Amino acid sequence: MPADEPDQPSEAVQRRRLTVAGILSLVLVAIAAVVVGAVAGSAQGATSGSHASASTGDGTGATDADQGASATPRPAPSESSAPAAVDTFDKTARSIDDPASIWVVVNKLRPLNPQDFEPDDLVGVPVAHTWEPLMRQEASDAVVAMFQAATDEAGLYLASNSAFRSYSTQVELYGDGSDPTTAPPGASEHQTGLAIDIGAENGCTFECLETSPEGEWLRANAYRFGFLLRYPADKVDVTGYPHEAWHYRYIGVELATEMHDTGFTTLEEFFGLPAVPLST
Repeated sequence: MPADEPDQPSEAVQRRRLTVAGILSLVLVAIAAVVVGAVAGSAQGATSGSHASASTGDGTGATDADQGASATPRPAPSESSAPAAVDTFDKTARSIDDPASIWVVVNKLRPLNPQDFEPDDLVGVPVAHTWEPLMRQEASDAVVAMFQAATDEAGLYLASNSAFRSYSTQVELYGDGSDPTTAPPGASEHQTGLAIDIGAENGCTFECLETSPEGEWLRANAYRFGFLLRYPADKVDVTGYPHEAWHYRYIGVELATEMHDTGFTTLEEFFGLPAVPLST
């Protein structure tokens, strides 16, 4: 080899140099990719952050001002209302036309049919009385229980002043019809065997019952035994009769309780029947 030629690297040395150069190139490319990715990610994060800070937080990208101006307000939740009461009382369970029914409605516009009807189960009512009372068996039992309760609960002693009256008796009492408290023959509740005029053993009868302890007790408790104060003072234009604080009508505990609980005080109103003018 000439003395002035520089030393040439061997073939093995050259291969090592090429290998190292290749590795360094790959490392540099990888580093560059990481740096570029990081820079791009930072820029995207900054942009997203600015968008998020300007949004309403609901993902729409609208500003608070835009949201307030364009969004429809959500209705406030309404309070749940209580379920409507369901009327479960069957007003058709008994007839109001059949004279033998304890629900029969009798007034000047609704006479009995037949007009000379007479119950076939009349019995004597074993209570204190002015005239011996007769009533239908069911009503009689209820009167006895009610009178006994008045004594046991309030120390009061009730008595019967009048109960069943026949058609012929009503003809005599009615006369020329000048007494507004006397029903026409065939239209009297007394003829049903379900009505009773109540007083007190101490002599308080008829109008006296309006202000007496006996009358007060009856008005508060008669429904418990199936009785209704038939002619209340504030319903003269409904029943067609002046107020009678002494006249009670047996209608059974079921109906009497239903009327008491629902606030009805006349059969006409409860069953949706026409009112009866006083002058009829």
